[in-house]
Amino acid sequence: MFLETLCKRNINTIFYLVKIIKLNAIDSTNSYLKDLSKQTMLEDTLVVVAKKQTKGKGQMGTKWRSKEGESVAFSVFKRFNNISVLHQPYIAFAISIGVQTALEKLKIPSVSIKWPNDIMSYQKKVAGILIENQIKGTNLEASVIGVGLNVNESEFEGLPNATSLFLATNKKYDLDVILESVSEAILSQLERVSVSNFETLKLEYEASLFRKNKVSVFENTMGKQFNGIIKGVTDTGELLVEKEDQQLNKYQLKEIKLLL
Repeated sequence: MFLETLCKRNINTIFYLVKIIKLNAIDSTNSYLKDLSKQTMLEDTLVVVAKKQTKGKGQMGTKWRSKEGESVAFSVFKRFNNISVLHQPYIAFAISIGVQTALEKLKIPSVSIKWPNDIMSYQKKVAGILIENQIKGTNLEASVIGVGLNVNESEFEGLPNATSLFLATNKKYDLDVILESVSEAILSQLERVSVSNFETLKLEYEASLFRKNKVSVFENTMGKQFNGIIKGVTDTGELLVEKEDQQLNKYQLKEIKLLL
């Protein structure tokens, strides 16, 4: 059961007529949009939001746990024209910057991006992003962008590294306002990809990286820990870490874990 509403948004003088599908409960808003896209021609910037997700999805098969009435879980369907598959990392850069920008406008303190696209407040995770791209030939045709945001939670049992907007500010938030603010910021930043504003996006993303230029402890796939310094990312989205021997190494997702 769902409710459809229409709203008009003004993003950097570009007007979007956005359809929002509101669901009471669903396994995953990303899965819902992907399945729907196989059945019909979806409208650009379609947003699906659920009060409750039973099987929220995270990066590389992980799960996103959310609390009904206290968090925001939504997905956005975004079409692209003439964007090469080689530029997929810039989609992730733009989306991460969009969520960060929205939270900073809400005056959430110490917001940063933990590579590749977790959003942090202080030292803890406040939001997660899952991007599932649809590719046709050598071009990126569309993206299904899932965002899970902890909003009014006061505790996280068994999740010591999680936080919420409430815990960061001691303020309660209207979930509809958060949905509107974050989705608009994401769409605004994605317009920069459409005009090939790649280098600036990369520089802004790197400047926002959690623990950039600080000595940190990492763990590789063999379970070996080592010290290193995050220096940035490659054009293909890999993390650049300088080790103690001053050698610069690049890592793909799941090849390295930031411990502290």
